[in-house]
Amino acid sequence: QNCRHVNAASDFHSTTNMEGLPCALLSDKMSHLPEDYIELVKLHFRIIWFKDFVQNQQQCSQVIQALFVWAQLPHVTQELLQSLPNLKVIVNGGVGVNHLDLNLISRFGVKVGNTPHVLSNATADMGMALMLASARRLIEGINIACSPETTAFDCNWIGIDVSGTTLGIIGMGNIGFKVAQRAKGFEMKILYHNRNRRHKEEEAVGAHFCEKIEDLLQQSDFVMIAVNLTPETVKLIGKRELDMMKPTATLINISRGQVVDQDALVEALQKGVIRAAALDVTHPEPLPRHHPLLTMKNVILSPHIGSATYNTRKSMLQKMVENAVAAINGTPLPDEVVPR
Repeated sequence: QNCRHVNAASDFHSTTNMEGLPCALLSDKMSHLPEDYIELVKLHFRIIWFKDFVQNQQQCSQVIQALFVWAQLPHVTQELLQSLPNLKVIVNGGVGVNHLDLNLISRFGVKVGNTPHVLSNATADMGMALMLASARRLIEGINIACSPETTAFDCNWIGIDVSGTTLGIIGMGNIGFKVAQRAKGFEMKILYHNRNRRHKEEEAVGAHFCEKIEDLLQQSDFVMIAVNLTPETVKLIGKRELDMMKPTATLINISRGQVVDQDALVEALQKGVIRAAALDVTHPEPLPRHHPLLTMKNVILSPHIGSATYNTRKSMLQKMVENAVAAINGTPLPDEVVPR
């Protein structure tokens, strides 16, 4: 059985005009995506699913030129790279590439592309949703409204305001700026901390630059994290930083779980050092089922769905295809990620 037959074995990933198309190795996670997503790939590539590759590695390894990574899978190891001698590009669904060893991949002469910009709006929307849900105690409210034990609503059950309060954004990149644009509509005072001052963005939303993160933490009613995960940002928010925050403040994380020291966060929430936390990301994902964050009333958790809208995910896949096609054609990748 050769790789062509493996690919044609399923109607889901076989077409009649695949002859001459380069082969792409796709994460099995992508097989559950809507058919019109997959059609974007089929226009330019003959698809080999990872499970088929594993079962027929000898036949498939020579023909694969592009690898699509989705939800951080498949794991890109030295062994996998060695098994793909004609691989030209790895395209990642999402901006963060902390799960990819860029230096290792580069040594194999393979390029890497990601999908910036297209997910900024959706992720910023998620950040605002988490902030609003936490402030107004929305999850608790839904539980009360739906509980079979509820016979009357407590008129003294209250949340806190968002409009007119102070938002501190850590990381004024594409997503952070989109958050600031939305916060302006809520008449919030906007503070931000970033490696470099962003004068243009600052002026556009009336934001105030905090060179020191301490200044932002001490003044903010809501602190939203929107940084990339790098060695420098691992546990950027720990006990020291949490202790600087107002006892009425809320921490929102839409970046990566490793940016927050979760043990320190649990302690801060238990002791009332901060009011609440709303997290779209944790480490690991999902958390162990006994983790204390899962049962705290002042915590909202969502399953890393910042970019999870139909149009956004489709645009991400289109970006992946564009980067892969560029690499195979020998032209510059629109969104190349190079080792630091």
